Amino acid sequence: MQVQQMKKWVQSCIDHHKDKLSSLSRDIWAHSEIGGQETYAVERFLRFFRSDPAWSVQSPYMIPTAFRASWGPVGGNEEDPVLNLAFLCEYNALPDIGHACGHNLIAEVGAAAAWGLKAALERQTELPPRVKVTILGTPSEEDHGGKIQLLDAGAFADIHLVFMAHPAVEDVAFSSSLTVTQIMVKYRGKASHVSAFPWMGVNALDAAVQAYSNLTMLRPQLKPGSTFQGIIKHGGVKANITPDYSELQYCLLAPTLKEVVELKAKVETCLRAAAMATSCELEISYPGYTYLNIVPNATLAKLYEDNGTALGIQFTKIPTKFAASTDFGNVSYVIPGIHPIFSIATDAFNHTEAFAEAAGSEDTQMYTLRVAKALAMTAVDVLCSPCLLRQVRDDFAQAVISNMIK
Repeated sequence: MQVQQMKKWVQSCIDHHKDKLSSLSRDIWAHSEIGGQETYAVERFLRFFRSDPAWSVQSPYMIPTAFRASWGPVGGNEEDPVLNLAFLCEYNALPDIGHACGHNLIAEVGAAAAWGLKAALERQTELPPRVKVTILGTPSEEDHGGKIQLLDAGAFADIHLVFMAHPAVEDVAFSSSLTVTQIMVKYRGKASHVSAFPWMGVNALDAAVQAYSNLTMLRPQLKPGSTFQGIIKHGGVKANITPDYSELQYCLLAPTLKEVVELKAKVETCLRAAAMATSCELEISYPGYTYLNIVPNATLAKLYEDNGTALGIQFTKIPTKFAASTDFGNVSYVIPGIHPIFSIATDAFNHTEAFAEAAGSEDTQMYTLRVAKALAMTAVDVLCSPCLLRQVRDDFAQAVISNMIK
């Protein structure tokens, strides 16, 4: 099996198309669109993949502003299986500050890696299994759980391995993420004139303030890695009217789903206590999706680190904990995958204007395409070794069980 030769073909293809890939990234960066509205980004992807008729393109794909481009055989059975490797692309921006999380670079990494892997597969004849290469455009990562919607719709049903990489401030083959869920809290009281008939009112703002205080006192009891953040969204309409309605919004974060469930119970106790103390009615809801923590895959992470090191990536030995969340975590509970983070050589942190500026800079291209090569080379390793593929799947099964019982 010509593993090293295939890896050279991957690198050569990506280098050959570097201007086309840079143009894709910079166009998406220049036309930033928030989640659910990424119509320009999708159209730009469609033009990119339709430039090669070997790609089969579907758009929209199961949900609006999602797309799929595939190369390789259709079908398959137990005697003649198809191994489908998917590279995931994100392309939504943030309100007001554009691509401050660098999703235009995630888009470029996915497109480049898929294109490079396809080129390598086209040039060899020794690979035993039938292989499909898929690009899946996953919108609305920040707020609307695009990958979770696609999971629910069955978009991952025929996919066996998933790959993507996220820009940040350091290079890490695996960095854990947090499980996060949103909670909406509503208190209802009774309006009255605050000076003439105060005894007739039930102050919903008092309930909100008491709940906020209760939760503040809960913080010292939280386990390491668990936290919550919140705001009072509504607290009344006029100073001389007893507020009859208040509203709080919180996000609860913890290392695993089990710990988020434990945190929910403690938070709800604080919220109910505030309702009892103020005689208010309480309504608790959990809008949106729960983003799960990323399940690690030791084999894929080691392969990626080895390939990245060979390309000159200097990995952080003791990585900073990735104290954020992503809907990729939900995918990682269903399909083996990898979600490394990579440096774009900026001191700016994600979700800042400075990071958005860096994400659109030509200086990022070397780092971005290097990561795309490492991802595609990792895919080559797995494709060319049934033993490694079994190890990836074993790691996945064990890690999912471990994360569920922690």
